[in-house]
Amino acid sequence: MFFQVSSAIPSNAVELLTQAKLPTQIVLGLLALLSLVSWGIILGKWIEFRRMKKSSALFLKEFSRATRLDQVASLAKREKPSPFTRVFARAVQFIQETRPAATDGSDVRAPLSASQVEALRFVLDSETNAERDQLGRFIPGLGMIGSVSPLMGLLGTVLGVISAFLGIATSGAGNLGAVAPGVAEALISTAVALAVAIPAVFGYNIFASKLNRFDGELEGFGSEVIALMAREGRI
Repeated sequence: MFFQVSSAIPSNAVELLTQAKLPTQIVLGLLALLSLVSWGIILGKWIEFRRMKKSSALFLKEFSRATRLDQVASLAKREKPSPFTRVFARAVQFIQETRPAATDGSDVRAPLSASQVEALRFVLDSETNAERDQLGRFIPGLGMIGSVSPLMGLLGTVLGVISAFLGIATSGAGNLGAVAPGVAEALISTAVALAVAIPAVFGYNIFASKLNRFDGELEGFGSEVIALMAREGRI
């Protein structure tokens, strides 16, 4: 009789999962889904940031050596599209659309006024924000998963403890052997929830830091574009 009772007691995590009650299994299933989403976002963002950095590195290196706007425009056409090339293209487009033609009908165009330069800055800021929003997609989802997962694990733990005590009350057994499996089943929800939340929080903090650094680099690039235009007398 003792062998039959002890053999029914889960001896490892796998048996705890397979023998768990339905509410616990539902919570664990939701946590597994959140884990897949979390790792999918982490992998996707890692690839996206790596591609962006690789495509921008050569353009920024050549841009730092350029002395004329035409050189940068030619370089931007040769290089792969990146947030920096798109910001530069938006600045050139604004200049072409805004600079008034000379009064004598020649191709020479007058410099931009102070208000037009300010408008150019607003345009570059808008383009910078759009690029930042594009690169930052799904990153808040990691923060949400990192915050929600422990709460779901706590819910599974509470439901498991309630189920365990109801089982004890029904069977009338109050020894440690009757209580321990139910409590262990309840606590496994918390363990799984932490396993989901920790990578999500790490990923969120890492990518948020990269995104803030990227935002600063893009704003600085916009200022350098305006400075280059000013040296040429275009503004």
